[in-house]
Amino acid sequence: MNKFKNINPTIIVIFGGTGDLAKRKLFPAFQNLYLDGRMSEKFQIIALGRAEKSNEEFQSYVLDNLNTFSRKKGLSDPETQKFLSHITYQSFDIDKEDSYQRLNATINSFDQAFGERANRLFYLSITPSFITTISSNIKKIGLAANAKQDRIIIEKPFGYDKTSAIELNEMLSHTFKEEQIYRIDHYLGKETVQNILAFRFGNSMFEPLWSRNFIDFVQITVAEEVGVEERGGFYEGVGALKDMIQNHLLQILCMTAMEAPASLEADDIRNRKADVLKSIRRIKPDEVDHYIVRGQYDAGFIKGNPVPGYRQDKGIAPDSNTETYVAMKIYLDNWRWQGIPFYLRTGKRMEEKQSSIIIQFKPVPHSSFSYGKEGMTPNRLIINIQPSMDIKLQFMTKKPGLSLSLEPAEMIFDYFSCSTMSPEAYETLIADALAGDPTLFMRWDQVEQAWDAIDTIQQVWKTIAPTNFPNYKAGSWGPEEADELLARQGHAWIRNTQNKIKEEILDDTDIQ
Repeated sequence: MNKFKNINPTIIVIFGGTGDLAKRKLFPAFQNLYLDGRMSEKFQIIALGRAEKSNEEFQSYVLDNLNTFSRKKGLSDPETQKFLSHITYQSFDIDKEDSYQRLNATINSFDQAFGERANRLFYLSITPSFITTISSNIKKIGLAANAKQDRIIIEKPFGYDKTSAIELNEMLSHTFKEEQIYRIDHYLGKETVQNILAFRFGNSMFEPLWSRNFIDFVQITVAEEVGVEERGGFYEGVGALKDMIQNHLLQILCMTAMEAPASLEADDIRNRKADVLKSIRRIKPDEVDHYIVRGQYDAGFIKGNPVPGYRQDKGIAPDSNTETYVAMKIYLDNWRWQGIPFYLRTGKRMEEKQSSIIIQFKPVPHSSFSYGKEGMTPNRLIINIQPSMDIKLQFMTKKPGLSLSLEPAEMIFDYFSCSTMSPEAYETLIADALAGDPTLFMRWDQVEQAWDAIDTIQQVWKTIAPTNFPNYKAGSWGPEEADELLARQGHAWIRNTQNKIKEEILDDTDIQ
Protein backbone atom coordinates (compact mmCIF):
# COMPACT_ATOMS: atom_id res chain seq x y z
CA MET A 1 0.00 0.00 0.00
CA ASN A 2 3.04 2.25 -0.34
CA LYS A 3 2.44 4.55 -3.33
CA PHE A 4 5.83 6.26 -3.10
CA LYS A 5 8.09 3.46 -4.27
CA ASN A 6 10.20 4.12 -7.33
CA ILE A 7 8.53 2.66 -10.41
CA ASN A 8 10.84 1.05 -12.93
CA PRO A 9 10.22 1.38 -16.68
CA THR A 10 6.99 -0.49 -17.32
CA ILE A 11 5.06 -1.89 -20.27
CA ILE A 12 1.37 -2.42 -19.54
CA VAL A 13 -0.55 -4.80 -21.79
CA ILE A 14 -4.35 -4.63 -21.57
CA PHE A 15 -6.18 -7.65 -22.94
CA GLY A 16 -9.65 -6.28 -23.65
CA GLY A 17 -8.39 -2.77 -24.26
CA THR A 18 -11.62 -1.73 -26.02
CA GLY A 19 -13.90 -3.18 -23.35
CA ASP A 20 -16.19 -1.45 -20.87
CA LEU A 21 -13.86 -1.84 -17.87
CA ALA A 22 -10.92 -0.37 -19.79
CA LYS A 23 -12.78 2.72 -20.94
CA ARG A 24 -14.58 3.40 -17.64
CA LYS A 25 -11.90 2.49 -15.10
CA LEU A 26 -8.49 1.47 -16.42
CA PHE A 27 -7.56 4.32 -18.75
CA PRO A 28 -8.88 6.98 -16.31
CA ALA A 29 -6.84 5.30 -13.56
CA PHE A 30 -3.64 5.28 -15.62
CA GLN A 31 -4.24 8.88 -16.71
CA ASN A 32 -4.76 10.12 -13.15
CA LEU A 33 -1.70 8.25 -11.91
CA TYR A 34 0.31 9.85 -14.72
CA LEU A 35 -0.95 13.38 -13.94
CA ASP A 36 -0.21 12.81 -10.24
CA GLY A 37 3.36 11.74 -10.98
CA ARG A 38 2.80 8.11 -10.00
CA MET A 39 3.91 6.54 -13.29
CA SER A 40 7.43 5.83 -14.43
CA GLU A 41 8.94 8.37 -16.82
CA LYS A 42 9.39 5.40 -19.15
CA PHE A 43 6.12 3.56 -19.67
CA GLN A 44 3.96 2.34 -22.51
CA ILE A 45 0.40 1.03 -22.55
CA ILE A 46 -0.39 -1.53 -25.26
CA ALA A 47 -4.14 -1.93 -25.69
CA LEU A 48 -5.29 -5.09 -27.44
CA GLY A 49 -8.61 -5.47 -29.24
CA ARG A 50 -10.23 -7.30 -32.13
CA ALA A 51 -10.99 -4.32 -34.36
CA GLU A 52 -8.53 -2.72 -36.73
CA LYS A 53 -7.68 0.79 -35.51
CA SER A 54 -4.81 3.19 -35.94
CA ASN A 55 -3.03 4.55 -32.88
CA GLU A 56 -4.50 8.00 -33.58
CA GLU A 57 -8.06 6.62 -33.77
CA PHE A 58 -7.66 4.72 -30.54
CA GLN A 59 -6.07 7.64 -28.70
CA SER A 60 -8.98 9.84 -29.75
CA TYR A 61 -11.37 7.14 -28.46
CA VAL A 62 -9.52 7.07 -25.12
CA LEU A 63 -9.65 10.87 -24.84
CA ASP A 64 -13.42 10.88 -25.34
CA ASN A 65 -13.79 8.31 -22.56
CA LEU A 66 -11.47 10.24 -20.23
CA ASN A 67 -13.68 13.31 -20.62
CA THR A 68 -16.67 11.17 -19.68
CA PHE A 69 -15.32 8.91 -16.93
CA SER A 70 -12.18 10.45 -15.43
CA ARG A 71 -12.39 12.30 -12.11
CA LYS A 72 -10.34 15.05 -13.75
CA LYS A 73 -12.39 16.84 -16.42
CA GLY A 74 -11.45 19.21 -19.21
CA LEU A 75 -8.70 16.97 -20.50
CA SER A 76 -7.35 18.84 -23.52
CA ASP A 77 -4.22 20.05 -21.76
CA PRO A 78 -0.68 19.26 -22.99
CA GLU A 79 -0.05 16.77 -20.15
CA THR A 80 -3.03 14.67 -21.16
CA GLN A 81 -1.90 14.74 -24.78
CA LYS A 82 1.50 13.56 -23.58
CA PHE A 83 -0.20 10.74 -21.66
CA LEU A 84 -2.07 9.68 -24.80
CA SER A 85 1.22 9.45 -26.70
CA HIS A 86 2.17 6.59 -24.35
CA ILE A 87 -0.76 4.47 -25.64
CA THR A 88 -0.34 2.03 -28.51
CA TYR A 89 -3.18 0.02 -30.03
CA GLN A 90 -2.72 -3.41 -31.59
CA SER A 91 -5.37 -5.59 -33.21
CA PHE A 92 -5.27 -8.97 -31.57
CA ASP A 93 -6.82 -12.43 -31.87
CA ILE A 94 -6.63 -14.24 -28.53
CA ASP A 95 -6.72 -17.65 -30.20
CA LYS A 96 -3.90 -17.08 -32.71
CA GLU A 97 -0.25 -17.57 -31.86
CA ASP A 98 0.95 -15.01 -34.40
CA SER A 99 -0.87 -12.28 -32.42
CA TYR A 100 1.31 -13.11 -29.42
CA GLN A 101 4.40 -13.14 -31.65
CA ARG A 102 3.54 -9.63 -32.87
CA LEU A 103 2.92 -8.54 -29.28
CA ASN A 104 6.33 -9.90 -28.29
CA ALA A 105 7.96 -7.93 -31.08
CA THR A 106 6.17 -4.74 -29.97
CA ILE A 107 7.25 -5.22 -26.36
CA ASN A 108 10.86 -5.85 -27.42
CA SER A 109 10.86 -2.67 -29.51
CA PHE A 110 9.87 -0.60 -26.46
CA ASP A 111 12.52 -2.33 -24.35
CA GLN A 112 15.08 -1.25 -26.93
CA ALA A 113 13.73 2.32 -26.88
CA PHE A 114 13.96 2.37 -23.07
CA GLY A 115 17.50 1.02 -23.18
CA GLU A 116 16.61 -1.77 -20.72
CA ARG A 117 14.10 -4.56 -20.18
CA ALA A 118 11.02 -2.97 -18.68
CA ASN A 119 8.72 -4.47 -16.06
CA ARG A 120 5.68 -6.07 -17.70
CA LEU A 121 2.15 -5.83 -16.34
CA PHE A 122 -0.48 -7.94 -18.13
CA TYR A 123 -4.03 -6.82 -17.30
CA LEU A 124 -6.65 -9.44 -18.20
CA SER A 125 -9.78 -7.33 -18.66
CA ILE A 126 -11.58 -10.22 -20.36
CA THR A 127 -14.10 -12.95 -19.57
CA PRO A 128 -12.65 -15.81 -17.46
CA SER A 129 -13.06 -18.31 -20.31
CA PHE A 130 -10.10 -16.70 -22.14
CA ILE A 131 -7.65 -16.89 -19.22
CA THR A 132 -6.39 -20.38 -20.06
CA THR A 133 -5.71 -19.50 -23.71
CA ILE A 134 -3.92 -16.26 -22.86
CA SER A 135 -1.84 -17.80 -20.07
CA SER A 136 -0.77 -20.73 -22.25
CA ASN A 137 0.36 -18.44 -25.08
CA ILE A 138 2.16 -16.07 -22.73
CA LYS A 139 4.16 -19.05 -21.49
CA LYS A 140 4.75 -20.45 -24.99
CA ILE A 141 6.11 -17.15 -26.32
CA GLY A 142 7.99 -16.37 -23.09
CA LEU A 143 6.32 -13.01 -22.49
CA ALA A 144 6.44 -13.25 -18.69
CA ALA A 145 9.60 -15.24 -18.08
CA ASN A 146 11.05 -12.94 -15.42
CA ALA A 147 9.29 -13.62 -12.10
CA LYS A 148 10.70 -10.47 -10.47
CA GLN A 149 9.69 -8.10 -13.27
CA ASP A 150 6.51 -9.54 -14.77
CA ARG A 151 3.04 -9.51 -13.20
CA ILE A 152 -0.51 -10.35 -14.20
CA ILE A 153 -3.74 -8.79 -12.92
CA ILE A 154 -6.85 -10.97 -13.07
CA GLU A 155 -10.35 -9.61 -12.55
CA LYS A 156 -13.02 -11.44 -10.60
CA PRO A 157 -14.55 -13.93 -10.73
CA PHE A 158 -11.58 -16.22 -10.15
CA GLY A 159 -13.38 -19.41 -11.14
CA TYR A 160 -17.06 -20.06 -10.58
CA ASP A 161 -16.78 -22.53 -7.67
CA LYS A 162 -14.07 -24.11 -5.54
CA THR A 163 -13.24 -26.85 -8.05
CA SER A 164 -12.91 -24.50 -11.03
CA ALA A 165 -10.87 -22.02 -8.97
CA ILE A 166 -8.39 -24.77 -8.05
CA GLU A 167 -8.13 -25.82 -11.70
CA LEU A 168 -7.61 -22.23 -12.81
CA ASN A 169 -4.92 -21.65 -10.21
CA GLU A 170 -3.09 -24.84 -11.16
CA MET A 171 -3.17 -23.77 -14.80
CA LEU A 172 -1.83 -20.28 -14.01
CA SER A 173 0.92 -21.77 -11.83
CA HIS A 174 2.42 -23.34 -14.96
CA THR A 175 3.10 -19.84 -16.31
CA PHE A 176 3.30 -17.58 -13.26
CA LYS A 177 4.58 -17.86 -9.72
CA GLU A 178 2.18 -16.90 -6.93
CA GLU A 179 4.00 -13.62 -6.30
CA GLN A 180 3.33 -12.61 -9.92
CA ILE A 181 -0.44 -13.10 -9.75
CA TYR A 182 -2.53 -10.11 -8.63
CA ARG A 183 -6.18 -11.11 -8.14
CA ILE A 184 -8.03 -7.83 -8.00
CA ASP A 185 -11.07 -6.92 -5.92
CA HIS A 186 -11.74 -3.22 -6.42
CA TYR A 187 -13.53 -2.92 -3.06
CA LEU A 188 -10.18 -3.31 -1.33
CA GLY A 189 -8.95 -0.18 -3.10
CA LYS A 190 -11.65 2.05 -1.63
CA GLU A 191 -10.43 4.66 0.84
CA THR A 192 -12.83 3.75 3.64
CA VAL A 193 -12.10 0.02 3.37
CA GLN A 194 -8.36 0.67 3.63
CA ASN A 195 -8.98 3.01 6.55
CA ILE A 196 -10.38 0.14 8.63
CA LEU A 197 -6.81 -0.96 9.29
CA ALA A 198 -5.75 2.51 10.41
CA PHE A 199 -8.92 3.00 12.43
CA ARG A 200 -8.63 -0.29 14.28
CA PHE A 201 -4.91 -0.63 14.82
CA GLY A 202 -3.89 3.03 14.97
CA ASN A 203 -6.16 3.91 17.90
CA SER A 204 -5.91 2.40 21.35
CA MET A 205 -9.48 3.34 22.34
CA PHE A 206 -11.23 0.93 19.96
CA GLU A 207 -9.13 -2.24 20.06
CA PRO A 208 -10.19 -3.27 23.63
CA LEU A 209 -13.85 -2.99 22.57
CA TRP A 210 -13.40 -4.92 19.30
CA SER A 211 -14.49 -8.39 20.48
CA ARG A 212 -17.31 -10.62 21.65
CA ASN A 213 -17.12 -8.97 25.10
CA PHE A 214 -18.55 -5.65 23.92
CA ILE A 215 -20.02 -6.16 20.44
CA ASP A 216 -23.55 -7.49 19.99
CA PHE A 217 -23.44 -8.09 16.22
CA VAL A 218 -21.95 -6.79 12.97
CA GLN A 219 -23.81 -5.99 9.74
CA ILE A 220 -22.18 -5.63 6.32
CA THR A 221 -24.39 -4.31 3.52
CA VAL A 222 -23.60 -3.79 -0.16
CA ALA A 223 -26.85 -2.65 -1.78
CA GLU A 224 -27.33 -1.41 -5.34
CA GLU A 225 -30.17 0.54 -6.92
CA VAL A 226 -29.32 -0.72 -10.39
CA GLY A 227 -30.45 -3.99 -11.90
CA VAL A 228 -28.36 -6.15 -14.19
CA GLU A 229 -28.55 -3.50 -16.95
CA GLU A 230 -26.70 -4.89 -20.03
CA ARG A 231 -25.00 -7.70 -18.07
CA GLY A 232 -27.90 -10.14 -18.14
CA GLY A 233 -26.04 -12.80 -20.10
CA PHE A 234 -23.14 -12.69 -17.65
CA TYR A 235 -25.25 -12.42 -14.51
CA GLU A 236 -27.46 -15.40 -15.35
CA GLY A 237 -24.50 -17.71 -14.84
CA VAL A 238 -23.29 -15.99 -11.70
CA GLY A 239 -25.86 -14.56 -9.28
CA ALA A 240 -25.37 -12.50 -6.13
CA LEU A 241 -23.67 -15.23 -4.10
CA LYS A 242 -20.74 -15.56 -6.49
CA ASP A 243 -20.78 -12.01 -7.83
CA MET A 244 -20.71 -10.25 -4.45
CA ILE A 245 -20.60 -12.47 -1.35
CA GLN A 246 -17.66 -14.70 -2.30
CA ASN A 247 -15.35 -11.76 -2.94
CA HIS A 248 -16.47 -8.25 -1.97
CA LEU A 249 -18.37 -8.95 1.24
CA LEU A 250 -16.05 -11.67 2.53
CA GLN A 251 -13.08 -9.36 1.95
CA ILE A 252 -14.80 -6.59 3.91
CA LEU A 253 -15.49 -9.17 6.61
CA CYS A 254 -11.77 -9.96 6.72
CA MET A 255 -10.81 -6.32 7.17
CA THR A 256 -13.38 -5.93 9.94
CA ALA A 257 -12.61 -9.09 11.90
CA MET A 258 -8.88 -9.76 11.37
CA GLU A 259 -6.31 -9.76 14.15
CA ALA A 260 -3.59 -7.12 14.28
CA PRO A 261 -0.80 -7.95 11.80
CA ALA A 262 2.79 -8.07 13.04
CA SER A 263 3.66 -5.44 10.42
CA LEU A 264 2.20 -3.75 7.34
CA GLU A 265 4.11 -6.11 5.06
CA ALA A 266 1.85 -7.79 2.52
CA ASP A 267 2.18 -11.35 3.83
CA ASP A 268 1.53 -10.34 7.45
CA ILE A 269 -1.73 -8.62 6.51
CA ARG A 270 -2.83 -11.36 4.12
CA ASN A 271 -2.04 -14.06 6.69
CA ARG A 272 -4.42 -12.43 9.17
CA LYS A 273 -7.14 -12.13 6.52
CA ALA A 274 -6.71 -15.78 5.58
CA ASP A 275 -7.15 -16.69 9.25
CA VAL A 276 -10.59 -15.04 9.23
CA LEU A 277 -11.71 -16.99 6.17
CA LYS A 278 -10.50 -20.25 7.71
CA SER A 279 -12.44 -19.50 10.90
CA ILE A 280 -15.81 -19.07 9.14
CA ARG A 281 -18.10 -21.80 10.44
CA ARG A 282 -18.99 -24.00 7.48
CA ILE A 283 -22.71 -24.44 6.97
CA LYS A 284 -24.07 -27.97 6.69
CA PRO A 285 -26.44 -28.84 3.82
CA ASP A 286 -29.49 -29.12 6.08
CA GLU A 287 -28.69 -25.73 7.66
CA VAL A 288 -28.57 -23.64 4.49
CA ASP A 289 -32.16 -22.40 4.72
CA HIS A 290 -31.63 -21.53 8.40
CA TYR A 291 -28.60 -19.31 7.80
CA ILE A 292 -29.18 -17.94 4.29
CA VAL A 293 -31.95 -16.16 2.41
CA ARG A 294 -31.93 -15.70 -1.36
CA GLY A 295 -34.14 -13.44 -3.40
CA GLN A 296 -34.95 -12.12 -6.84
CA TYR A 297 -36.47 -8.72 -7.56
CA ASP A 298 -39.84 -8.18 -9.18
CA ALA A 299 -41.07 -5.06 -10.94
CA GLY A 300 -41.24 -1.99 -8.73
CA PHE A 301 -40.16 1.62 -8.40
CA ILE A 302 -36.73 3.21 -7.97
CA LYS A 303 -36.90 6.88 -6.94
CA GLY A 304 -40.48 7.00 -8.18
CA ASN A 305 -39.69 5.54 -11.61
CA PRO A 306 -41.08 2.13 -12.66
CA VAL A 307 -38.50 -0.57 -13.37
CA PRO A 308 -39.02 -4.14 -14.66
CA GLY A 309 -38.45 -7.31 -12.70
CA TYR A 310 -35.30 -9.38 -13.15
CA ARG A 311 -37.06 -11.90 -15.40
CA GLN A 312 -38.11 -9.06 -17.71
CA ASP A 313 -34.57 -7.70 -18.09
CA LYS A 314 -32.67 -8.20 -21.34
CA GLY A 315 -30.95 -11.57 -21.66
CA ILE A 316 -32.80 -13.17 -18.72
CA ALA A 317 -34.81 -16.39 -19.00
CA PRO A 318 -38.51 -15.86 -18.16
CA ASP A 319 -38.33 -18.62 -15.54
CA SER A 320 -34.85 -17.77 -14.22
CA ASN A 321 -33.98 -18.82 -10.66
CA THR A 322 -30.81 -16.73 -10.46
CA GLU A 323 -30.63 -14.88 -7.15
CA THR A 324 -30.20 -11.10 -7.16
CA TYR A 325 -30.23 -10.88 -3.35
CA VAL A 326 -28.48 -12.80 -0.59
CA ALA A 327 -28.62 -12.33 3.18
CA MET A 328 -26.70 -14.64 5.46
CA LYS A 329 -25.61 -15.11 9.05
CA ILE A 330 -21.99 -16.06 9.63
CA TYR A 331 -20.14 -17.13 12.77
CA LEU A 332 -16.38 -17.02 13.21
CA ASP A 333 -15.03 -19.84 15.34
CA ASN A 334 -12.10 -18.10 16.98
CA TRP A 335 -11.25 -16.55 20.33
CA ARG A 336 -12.17 -12.95 19.50
CA TRP A 337 -15.55 -13.49 17.83
CA GLN A 338 -16.98 -16.75 19.16
CA GLY A 339 -20.78 -16.56 19.30
CA ILE A 340 -21.11 -13.12 17.67
CA PRO A 341 -23.24 -13.09 14.49
CA PHE A 342 -22.03 -11.32 11.36
CA TYR A 343 -24.93 -10.46 9.06
CA LEU A 344 -24.07 -10.02 5.37
CA ARG A 345 -26.50 -8.84 2.70
CA THR A 346 -26.27 -7.71 -0.89
CA GLY A 347 -28.88 -7.08 -3.51
CA LYS A 348 -29.80 -5.35 -6.73
CA ARG A 349 -32.72 -2.96 -7.19
CA MET A 350 -32.65 -2.02 -3.52
CA GLU A 351 -34.18 1.12 -2.01
CA GLU A 352 -30.88 2.97 -2.16
CA LYS A 353 -27.24 2.47 -3.06
CA GLN A 354 -25.32 1.77 0.11
CA SER A 355 -22.18 -0.04 1.18
CA SER A 356 -21.55 0.01 4.90
CA ILE A 357 -20.28 -1.80 7.97
CA ILE A 358 -22.35 -1.40 11.13
CA ILE A 359 -20.96 -2.54 14.47
CA GLN A 360 -23.55 -2.55 17.24
CA PHE A 361 -22.26 -2.65 20.78
CA LYS A 362 -24.02 -4.47 23.59
CA PRO A 363 -26.55 -2.48 25.63
CA VAL A 364 -25.62 -1.07 29.01
CA PRO A 365 -26.05 -3.78 31.65
CA HIS A 366 -28.19 -1.51 33.83
CA SER A 367 -29.80 1.82 32.99
CA SER A 368 -30.35 4.48 35.64
CA PHE A 369 -32.50 6.45 33.25
CA SER A 370 -35.74 4.76 34.16
CA TYR A 371 -37.89 7.50 32.61
CA GLY A 372 -35.80 8.11 29.52
CA LYS A 373 -35.26 4.49 28.65
CA GLU A 374 -37.83 4.55 25.84
CA GLY A 375 -35.44 6.62 23.75
CA MET A 376 -32.31 4.55 24.40
CA THR A 377 -30.57 3.21 21.31
CA PRO A 378 -27.44 1.06 21.31
CA ASN A 379 -24.02 2.54 20.65
CA ARG A 380 -23.04 1.98 17.04
CA LEU A 381 -20.01 2.46 14.89
CA ILE A 382 -20.87 2.91 11.21
CA ILE A 383 -18.30 2.85 8.42
CA ASN A 384 -19.84 4.02 5.14
CA ILE A 385 -17.93 2.88 2.06
CA GLN A 386 -20.10 4.31 -0.72
CA PRO A 387 -21.70 6.53 -1.85
CA SER A 388 -21.07 8.28 1.47
CA MET A 389 -17.49 7.98 2.69
CA ASP A 390 -17.53 8.56 6.43
CA ILE A 391 -17.20 7.03 9.88
CA LYS A 392 -19.97 7.66 12.41
CA LEU A 393 -20.00 6.99 16.13
CA GLN A 394 -23.51 6.98 17.59
CA PHE A 395 -24.07 7.37 21.32
CA MET A 396 -26.61 8.69 23.82
CA THR A 397 -26.48 12.17 25.34
CA LYS A 398 -28.70 14.30 27.55
CA LYS A 399 -31.46 16.08 25.70
CA PRO A 400 -31.38 19.85 26.30
CA GLY A 401 -34.01 20.89 28.83
CA LEU A 402 -35.00 20.54 32.46
CA SER A 403 -35.72 16.81 32.41
CA LEU A 404 -32.99 14.16 32.47
CA SER A 405 -33.94 12.40 29.26
CA LEU A 406 -31.68 11.11 26.53
CA GLU A 407 -31.41 11.41 22.77
CA PRO A 408 -29.03 9.94 20.19
CA ALA A 409 -26.07 11.93 18.87
CA GLU A 410 -23.41 11.35 16.23
CA MET A 411 -19.77 12.15 15.76
CA ILE A 412 -18.84 12.04 12.07
CA PHE A 413 -15.57 11.93 10.18
CA ASP A 414 -16.39 12.77 6.56
CA TYR A 415 -13.83 11.90 3.87
CA PHE A 416 -15.38 14.29 1.35
CA SER A 417 -14.85 17.24 3.68
CA CYS A 418 -11.13 16.36 3.80
CA SER A 419 -10.60 15.62 0.13
CA THR A 420 -12.97 15.93 -2.80
CA MET A 421 -10.47 14.33 -5.19
CA SER A 422 -9.65 11.05 -3.50
CA PRO A 423 -8.12 8.45 -5.81
CA GLU A 424 -10.48 5.93 -7.35
CA ALA A 425 -10.14 2.34 -6.16
CA TYR A 426 -8.55 1.23 -9.43
CA GLU A 427 -5.92 3.97 -9.15
CA THR A 428 -4.89 2.67 -5.74
CA LEU A 429 -4.73 -0.95 -6.84
CA ILE A 430 -2.94 -0.30 -10.12
CA ALA A 431 -0.38 1.87 -8.33
CA ASP A 432 0.27 -1.02 -5.94
CA ALA A 433 0.60 -3.52 -8.79
CA LEU A 434 3.07 -1.25 -10.60
CA ALA A 435 5.10 -0.98 -7.40
CA GLY A 436 4.97 -4.74 -6.79
CA ASP A 437 2.92 -4.40 -3.58
CA PRO A 438 0.35 -7.25 -3.32
CA THR A 439 -1.13 -6.21 0.06
CA LEU A 440 -4.60 -5.34 -1.28
CA PHE A 441 -4.77 -8.26 -3.71
CA MET A 442 -6.10 -11.72 -2.91
CA ARG A 443 -3.61 -14.51 -2.34
CA TRP A 444 -4.51 -17.98 -3.56
CA ASP A 445 -5.25 -19.43 -0.10
CA GLN A 446 -7.70 -16.56 0.51
CA VAL A 447 -9.49 -17.30 -2.76
CA GLU A 448 -9.69 -21.00 -1.97
CA GLN A 449 -11.02 -20.44 1.56
CA ALA A 450 -13.60 -17.93 0.29
CA TRP A 451 -14.92 -20.45 -2.22
CA ASP A 452 -14.89 -23.17 0.44
CA ALA A 453 -16.98 -20.97 2.74
CA ILE A 454 -19.86 -20.91 0.23
CA ASP A 455 -19.29 -24.31 -1.40
CA THR A 456 -22.09 -26.11 0.46
CA ILE A 457 -24.51 -23.29 -0.32
CA GLN A 458 -23.73 -23.58 -4.02
CA GLN A 459 -24.21 -27.34 -3.97
CA VAL A 460 -27.57 -27.13 -2.21
CA TRP A 461 -28.86 -24.37 -4.48
CA LYS A 462 -27.93 -26.42 -7.55
CA THR A 463 -30.25 -29.21 -6.43
CA ILE A 464 -33.05 -27.26 -4.75
CA ALA A 465 -34.63 -24.48 -6.80
CA PRO A 466 -36.46 -21.62 -5.07
CA THR A 467 -40.24 -21.84 -5.29
CA ASN A 468 -41.10 -18.22 -4.45
CA PHE A 469 -39.15 -16.17 -7.01
CA PRO A 470 -39.55 -13.23 -7.50
CA ASN A 471 -39.91 -12.50 -3.78
CA TYR A 472 -39.14 -8.80 -3.32
CA LYS A 473 -40.14 -5.62 -5.08
CA ALA A 474 -37.60 -3.41 -6.79
CA GLY A 475 -37.09 -0.39 -4.55
CA SER A 476 -37.48 -2.36 -1.32
CA TRP A 477 -34.87 -3.73 1.10
CA GLY A 478 -35.30 -7.34 0.03
CA PRO A 479 -37.51 -10.30 0.95
CA GLU A 480 -39.30 -10.51 4.29
CA GLU A 481 -37.39 -13.70 5.10
CA ALA A 482 -34.24 -11.58 5.45
CA ASP A 483 -35.87 -9.67 8.31
CA GLU A 484 -36.90 -12.93 9.92
CA LEU A 485 -33.31 -14.18 9.70
CA LEU A 486 -32.27 -11.48 12.20
CA ALA A 487 -35.50 -11.39 14.20
CA ARG A 488 -34.85 -14.92 15.47
CA GLN A 489 -32.07 -13.44 17.62
CA GLY A 490 -33.87 -10.22 18.46
CA HIS A 491 -31.93 -8.22 15.86
CA ALA A 492 -32.99 -6.12 12.89
CA TRP A 493 -31.36 -4.57 9.84
CA ILE A 494 -30.26 -1.06 10.75
CA ARG A 495 -31.11 2.02 8.73
CA ASN A 496 -27.93 3.99 9.08
CA THR A 497 -28.82 7.66 8.77
CA GLN A 498 -29.44 9.77 11.85
CA ASN A 499 -32.88 10.92 10.66
CA LYS A 500 -33.96 7.30 10.22
CA ILE A 501 -32.75 6.45 13.72
CA LYS A 502 -34.68 9.35 15.24
CA GLU A 503 -37.79 8.26 13.32
CA GLU A 504 -37.42 4.77 14.79
CA ILE A 505 -37.12 6.18 18.31
CA LEU A 506 -40.24 8.33 17.87
CA ASP A 507 -42.11 5.33 16.49
CA ASP A 508 -41.09 3.23 19.50
CA THR A 509 -42.14 6.02 21.92
CA ASP A 510 -45.53 6.40 20.23
CA ILE A 511 -46.17 2.66 20.58
CA GLN A 512 -45.39 2.77 24.29
